[in-house]
Amino acid sequence: MSSSQKALMLELKSLQEEPVEGFRITLVDESDLYNWEVAIFGPPNTLYEGGYFKVRCLPRASARPQGLRRCRRPLCCRRQVLASPCRV
Repeated sequence: MSSSQKALMLELKSLQEEPVEGFRITLVDESDLYNWEVAIFGPPNTLYEGGYFKVRCLPRASARPQGLRRCRRPLCCRRQVLASPCRV
């Protein structure tokens, strides 16, 4: 097992034992430690309230996660990085 796989396994175990409120983290395929599904639930009183966002990090890619963003306003529902604000 590579060092990156060991690190990911430890991180996943830690997140499963002590979940973070507003997030759900699972493996898409139990045999692939590089393919995680991270669901982020929009916190109350924010632009993202009620939103559900999925993030997928790819191995050997840039350190920034690549995300698909869902927004209630149809004009801004295009592929963007999660951290960018909604501009309508």
